[in-house]
Amino acid sequence: QVQLVESGGGLVQAGGSLRLACAVSGPTSTSYVVGWFRQATGKEREFVAAVSWRGETTYKLDSEKGRFPISRDNAKDTVYLQLNSLSSEDSATYYCAAVREAFFTGWRTPSGDYDYWGPGTQVTVSS
Repeated sequence: QVQLVESGGGLVQAGGSLRLACAVSGPTSTSYVVGWFRQATGKEREFVAAVSWRGETTYKLDSEKGRFPISRDNAKDTVYLQLNSLSSEDSATYYCAAVREAFFTGWRTPSGDYDYWGPGTQVTVSS
């Protein structure tokens, strides 16, 4: 069974940066696509970015590639999400999740198709 644990969240001022990490463990972890989602209070969970074990990245918006780059270090079994130029609108709980590569269909992949989820890490941006 694949397990994911997020870290790196916290309180940051507007305009600042954070790097989130998702530690992935399990016997088949390299065959999964790992995605990052976020959910703000009172809002639906939304997709942020995903990366395959080969390093292929997917973003909902091209404009987010520079602000929220995603990367993966297979030697460390860790997926990173760099958060840059943060604003209060980015405050949310950030989750990483894993889906079998065969079932990944891009950013529109339903969150329900992701097999495993981490507990989340809170990001709070003060204005």
